[in-house]
Amino acid sequence: MKGYNRRKRKRRTGLILTALMVFSICGIVTYKQQGLDMVEAKADQKIVELNDKIKDEKKRAEDIEEKKAYVQTKKFIEEMAREKFGLVYKDEIIFKSEE
Repeated sequence: MKGYNRRKRKRRTGLILTALMVFSICGIVTYKQQGLDMVEAKADQKIVELNDKIKDEKKRAEDIEEKKAYVQTKKFIEEMAREKFGLVYKDEIIFKSEE
């Protein structure tokens, strides 16, 4: 009977150690998973921010293209000539205020 009790105790100790190892591994995996979830959330937030920046830059590029097209028009050239150099057409009359 002594041998039987000893084997029973060893088996019980082995099962307890195995259970502790399994619970330890589960705890470690859960802890690491939470850390990865936090990293993923930060990465998702960064992606959203970068997508917003991309949209803003695309809008800015469109505005620049529109301005580029406008700068090449005759109307823009006339406006700049009037504002910067004070040029007018031959048949135009200029009225200046006294102020």
